[in-house]
Amino acid sequence: MACDGKALARGVRPAMSAAAATALARELVIHPRSAADETESLLGLAGWAAQFTPSVALELPDALVLEVSGSFRLFAGAQRIVAGLHKGCAQMGFTAVVAAAPTPRGASMLARAGCERFVADPAKLERALADLSVRVLTQDADTLEALAAIGMSCVADVLGLPRAGLARRFGQKLLDDLDRALGRAPDPRTFVAPPTAFHARLELPAEVTQAEALLFAARRLFVQLEGFLAARVAGARGLVLRLCHREARFTEVPIGFVAPSRDAAHFTALARERLAGLALPDPVRALALAADDIVPFGGEALALFADSSPAPGDWERLVERLRARLGAAAVHGVAIAEDHRPERASRARELTAGASPARAPELALRPFWLLPSPRPLAEIAAAPQHGGELHLLAGPERIESGWWDGAEVARDYFVAQAPDRSLVWVYRSRGEPGGWFLHGLFA
Repeated sequence: MACDGKALARGVRPAMSAAAATALARELVIHPRSAADETESLLGLAGWAAQFTPSVALELPDALVLEVSGSFRLFAGAQRIVAGLHKGCAQMGFTAVVAAAPTPRGASMLARAGCERFVADPAKLERALADLSVRVLTQDADTLEALAAIGMSCVADVLGLPRAGLARRFGQKLLDDLDRALGRAPDPRTFVAPPTAFHARLELPAEVTQAEALLFAARRLFVQLEGFLAARVAGARGLVLRLCHREARFTEVPIGFVAPSRDAAHFTALARERLAGLALPDPVRALALAADDIVPFGGEALALFADSSPAPGDWERLVERLRARLGAAAVHGVAIAEDHRPERASRARELTAGASPARAPELALRPFWLLPSPRPLAEIAAAPQHGGELHLLAGPERIESGWWDGAEVARDYFVAQAPDRSLVWVYRSRGEPGGWFLHGLFA
C-alpha cells in the first residue's frame, strides 16, 4: 500500500458489555466469541469490498483497510465509495464505521475510535489523531494499562513523551505503531487474494421452521455475492443455497440462470420462488451459499434513444422465474427438427444466453399448439365433427413420411373452422384405421 495514497478503513463499533446486557435481559443467552468465525466473516467482507478497489487488506480482528485513491475517478470521488460501504454493510447486517486518512494505520485508528472523519491533508493527520484514546494503538493489554497508569489517556500524551525513554520503557513496537500512523515509516500491507469461487455461510440467531422466513437472511448472502462478482467483473451461471439442519444434515436449493447474473435483487426474486413451495424436513440453523460456475460478465449494449421494446435480458429473467416456480424441466425452448411429421417436427432445446425467444416456424398453415396425440373425430355424411360440423377452409397439405423408422404416416391436413369460430387443424388418414383426426389448435 502506497503511503501517500488515501486509505479507507472499516471497523465495528464496540458492543454493549455482557454484564449490562444481562442486567437488561435476564433470559439472555450469551455465546462465546469465535475468532475463526469472525475471521471468516471478515474475509467475506474483504471479497465484497474488492468491488471498490483491488487493494483490500485485513487488520485483525475486526477491520479492513482499503487503498482507494486509484478509484476516485471511477466513483467520482470518495463520497460514493463511503455511501456504498455503508449501504452494503447495512444490507449484510454489519454496523460499520468508515474513516479516511493519508496512511492506512491512521485511517484504522480513526475508525476504531468511532470517528467518521476524512483527513486528506497529511499535515493535519497528527492533529486528527492526537485526541484519540490510547486504546486505538495496536498494543497488548499490559502496555495499554501501563500507559494509563502514568496518566497517558490520549495519543497526544504519548507523542509528548521523549522517544528514547518511551522506547526503553515500552519497546520499539509502540514507536513503530505511531510512526506508521503518522506516515513517518512505511506501512506495507498484504492484500487479500480473491478466490476463484464464492462460498459463504451465515449462522441464524434462532432455528427457522418456515422456508419463506429464510429469505431475509439469504438476501445478506446475495448482497455479499453481488459485491464479490462486481469486483471480478464476472457473473454466476448458477447458485446453490444450502439450508443446514441439525446433525450436519442439509437441504440444497439450486438456482439456475439462463444468462450469467450478479444482481442481488434478481437472486432474491428467484430464491423467493424456490422457497415459496418448499417444505422443510427439519428446522434450519444456518444458510450457506455457493457459486462455483463464474464467468466474465459483459455489459449490455443499450440503444442511444429510449424506445418501448423490451429491455435486453427481460425474457431471460422471465424464463428464470418460471423455472424457479415450475421447475427446470417445465420451461424450455423449441428447435425445428428435420422431419415432416408434425409430432416430430420440433424438439425441446435448452435456453441459453444470447438466444432469442422461440418463434413459430413458418411452415405452411400450421398451429403452434399440437395435441399430445391425435384425437379421433366423429364423422357425419363424410364431414368431421368437433362441437358441430367443421368447415374446411384450407388444404389439403399432404404428408407422407416415416417409412424408414416403422412409424409411417400418410395424411391430408386441413385448416377447419368450428361452430364457435375457432380454427383447428385436422387431417384425414389414408393409412391409419378411422377417418378424421384433430391434431392441433390455432391461437
